[in-house]
Amino acid sequence: MSLLRTSAHAVLQMSQSGTLVERLATQFFHTHGHKPSPSEKRSWEASLPILAHDLVDAGLGQVEALIEYPLPLSSLRADVVLSGIHPVTGLPSYVVVELKQWGTATTLDDAPDLCTTPSYGKRALLHPLAQVRRYREYLTDFTRVIHDRPDAVTGIAYLHNASDNDVATLFDLPDDAWSRLFTQTSRGELISYLKTLLSPTNEARVADTLVKSPVAPSKPLMAMAAEAITQQQTYVLLDEQEVAYRLVERAVRRAQQRDHKEVIVITGGPGSGKSVIALCLQGELYRLYRDTTTTLHATGSKAFTTTLRKIAGKGNTRVQKLFQYFNSFSQAEHNGLTVLICDEAHRIRETSNNRYTPAAKRSDKPQVAELIDAARVPVFLLDEHQVVRPGEMGTVAQIEAAAKAKGLTVSLIKLDGQFRCGGSRKYEQWVRRLLGLTDETVDETGETEQEPVVWDGDDRFTLQVADSPAQMEKLLADQADKGYTARITAGFCWPWSDSSPDKGLPEDVVIGDWRKPWNVKGDRGVNGAPPSQMWATDPAGFGQVGCIYTAQGFEYDHNGVIFGPDLVWRTDRWVANPKASKDSVVARAKPEDYEKLIRHTYKVLLTRGMIGTILYSTDSETQAKLHSLVKA
Repeated sequence: MSLLRTSAHAVLQMSQSGTLVERLATQFFHTHGHKPSPSEKRSWEASLPILAHDLVDAGLGQVEALIEYPLPLSSLRADVVLSGIHPVTGLPSYVVVELKQWGTATTLDDAPDLCTTPSYGKRALLHPLAQVRRYREYLTDFTRVIHDRPDAVTGIAYLHNASDNDVATLFDLPDDAWSRLFTQTSRGELISYLKTLLSPTNEARVADTLVKSPVAPSKPLMAMAAEAITQQQTYVLLDEQEVAYRLVERAVRRAQQRDHKEVIVITGGPGSGKSVIALCLQGELYRLYRDTTTTLHATGSKAFTTTLRKIAGKGNTRVQKLFQYFNSFSQAEHNGLTVLICDEAHRIRETSNNRYTPAAKRSDKPQVAELIDAARVPVFLLDEHQVVRPGEMGTVAQIEAAAKAKGLTVSLIKLDGQFRCGGSRKYEQWVRRLLGLTDETVDETGETEQEPVVWDGDDRFTLQVADSPAQMEKLLADQADKGYTARITAGFCWPWSDSSPDKGLPEDVVIGDWRKPWNVKGDRGVNGAPPSQMWATDPAGFGQVGCIYTAQGFEYDHNGVIFGPDLVWRTDRWVANPKASKDSVVARAKPEDYEKLIRHTYKVLLTRGMIGTILYSTDSETQAKLHSLVKA
């Protein structure tokens, strides 16, 4: 729900009495579990009263304003959504308003939908008009009551501190029928425009209709991947996602027009849309430039790449070849590709050598250098908190150092929002605090973020602690019966036996009288159970327990996670126990490295669910800690 729903007149009154910001901050804390940043509070204080004053001057003081309105299935929020009746049609009318305090801004020379403003330095930002246009499109896509009435939603970008001259180049991106840009200079035009969209009466039922509307389901990542390759892009990218996408397109144009090479790094946590960007880019560049530009997608994950080849490249060997592995480029021609999209780049290894590499082809060249050399525009998408094995070296610092050594510039884009087909930014932050994986000891509000905190709920996400693995399985089976996808994963704390059609799948995961097999080890299914690389996407995968290597990179609706004895809570901290691990490679890591790797492992397992997660620990003290943090 929005942080505040009230009339424009009431917003103005609260501002004049000095209560507006504090009321929003209180609701923000209740909704998100942490205090708003000082910059966010300054934005409310500076922008909301101006919009409210303009609405009152337009005779629209009774129009309902939904402040900080959450976009469906995303952690992003529209600054304001105005709700009322259209004065001509008499039908519901909604206005999405993006407020900017910018005094000046300039578009990038060869990318009119990107811009810069002094307060953000040289960082490329999405043009405010492009931003609100995407919000409007996204809102109509995912809100069922307006899905078939896109004309019910209008977008306004309002730079209330700037004159037309201060942001002159922003007008190079033209208005369209449903989105317009206004500044301080055009305040009178804005007031007139608002009058054409909204009637002066208060119509609470119209806001109720929007707020209570069912949300249209978004396509799972792999279904979207198939469409991305074969059709025009239908997925709406938002904010930093769109910036990243446009910067890659810009780099491709430069590479085609002149001798230009640029490295792009995109970082973000689970659900921030890294793979969505990668697949949208792969599909769009493949369709637009298939005869003049070579674009390949690569990962370090056999399960992820194999699944992409099977689903996105179904029946088309040419498309299947678009999906490669990081170690496929050790002998690649220098700049032989135009674009190389390195998805899940946190899995980059020290070199591309493996035990099967012939002696004549072995090389000491770092794998990251091979990937950079292979294309004019190498793109790396990564989450440094997903490094889960010794030898995985994909970090921003490593990529920047390798690029610098070659005299190349690096564009870094951080995906701060949550764009998964569901999921919860609040839950991801809770997981990071649970596992002690926050980047900073103190956040920008001055509060520490290291200690685990009690989960106080999220309307978009469910979190439970099961009393047994059998109860977890029953709860997840109930969801699967309703048509949702569901999986159980666990720490690698049980042996993983070989299977065969004769033996079937050995029930290696034993907890009390509950027994389940791990997912299939190899590339061929066994007695109806899918091969390992298809465990996360094949409906038959629910019958087995998945591990980090089959779950990483995938997502499903409901997620069950079993903490094994390799990570337990003792008194006031986590204790990692490599002796409990059956992953011989990880268990041999240095103690300090092992602890980091095992925390990363559970972070990945805990963030696969889009709708909900169920937890269970085999250790009684850890189980008690989980129960204390997640109230029934």
